[in-house]
Amino acid sequence: MTAVESRPAGVLGTSQSQSTNHRPFGARVKAFVALTKPRIIELLLITTVPVMFLAEQGVPDLTLVLLTCVGGYLSAGGANALNMYIDRDIDALMDRTSQRPLVTGMVSPRECLAFGITLAVVSTLLFGLTVNWLSAWLSLGALLFYVVVYTMILKRRTAQNIVWGGIAGCMPVLIGWSAVTNSLSWAPVILFLVIFFWTPPHYWPLSMKVKDDYARVGVPMLPVIASNKVVARQIVIYSWVMVAVSLLLTPLGYTGWFYTAVALAAGGWWLWEAHALQNRAKAEVTGGKLKEMRLFHWSITYVSLLFVAVAVDPFLR
Repeated sequence: MTAVESRPAGVLGTSQSQSTNHRPFGARVKAFVALTKPRIIELLLITTVPVMFLAEQGVPDLTLVLLTCVGGYLSAGGANALNMYIDRDIDALMDRTSQRPLVTGMVSPRECLAFGITLAVVSTLLFGLTVNWLSAWLSLGALLFYVVVYTMILKRRTAQNIVWGGIAGCMPVLIGWSAVTNSLSWAPVILFLVIFFWTPPHYWPLSMKVKDDYARVGVPMLPVIASNKVVARQIVIYSWVMVAVSLLLTPLGYTGWFYTAVALAAGGWWLWEAHALQNRAKAEVTGGKLKEMRLFHWSITYVSLLFVAVAVDPFLR
């Protein structure tokens, strides 16, 4: 029996069969906004806008920044809505997703599907017609990668899901650069790799916290199929590579002393937290607390500091 087949009667089917026509308008609007996962998109925009400053070596056209942010929000929002449509069966069984709009019945599956597709089309056209078509195709590629490769193919099949699926979350770096230059270069590729190696050690601590949720629905996140010691060791490995890659921008001439100082300080603190998590994972068998969310929360601060440094550095050179 699959996880979906074993769900309690009425958890998903009943809530989705209820009419959405009589829901309060404000609550419905809030539900559709929730489909876009705004908190995740905030993180994507943090990696988009600073790269535009780096590409411009100063302040980019503010109208271009606004259009890029709107297009990026709509594209990522469409991807997230389609992700919720596909994952609505397991979302009903997981504590952390049990209040999503499709599970509660605030939005119907058909509405969610139409909403996601509409955002995908509108965002692609907005990028193409107001920014440039390179950014449009990169944006569409990120959406399709997240929906098809990650959600439909990798997520329920392999513990490498978040490693390769995380490529979609790296694309805003390329989009920010291409929006300004209508081209790509080594600088956005390096930052793409920073986010690529950042994503697993960012997400695995959260997965360690909620691994019972993932185990219950049969999603093989690494903490579900491996011990905390193994996961912590992988986190340390990815962390060292991430910090090393982040330091490549300066010798290649894209950044100066300010970015380097921030990358060293923030990266050093990250490595301290990663190794501390590994030590706690080793001690966990003797009753120690894992405190895995310390690294998760720091990972958000780290990427914010690093990309703020990307934006500020051109003004100090």
